[in-house]
Amino acid sequence: MPLCDYFSAADDQSAVAVLQTPGGPGQAELDVVYLKNIDPVVAIAKLEAVMTGCSYEEASERSRSGQLLSEPEDGPPFVVSLTDTLIGALAAASPDELVRFAEPWSMTAELRQIGLRVEVTADVLGALAGLAQRAQACGQRLYCWWAL
Repeated sequence: MPLCDYFSAADDQSAVAVLQTPGGPGQAELDVVYLKNIDPVVAIAKLEAVMTGCSYEEASERSRSGQLLSEPEDGPPFVVSLTDTLIGALAAASPDELVRFAEPWSMTAELRQIGLRVEVTADVLGALAGLAQRAQACGQRLYCWWAL
């Protein structure tokens, strides 16, 4: 079961530096949302599509969408970036909107495959939205520390 720790950092270099800390961003004392199985490439692009009303293809082609920032030959864990569009959408969403987005996101193949119920998906969205709000307030971006 892959660990997908979503965290904020000042820039790409700071985010990749997390790889030098055993245990990932939590051990580096960064702001982290600990998730399992919610991959930062497909599942997060599908979330962005749901939240912004665009297609999955458009979301996945945006700058920084699931961009691998660490060297693949170094092996897992990896650091992957999230788009500024998603960060903005998460940070701006009201609690009611997050609940409304939870249902279509929970119906995607990626979330159905891991058995994530709508209620849990709404909690995940709330946690990610809080992380995005704190990151924006500090001028930071969001990343995923992905350990397979």
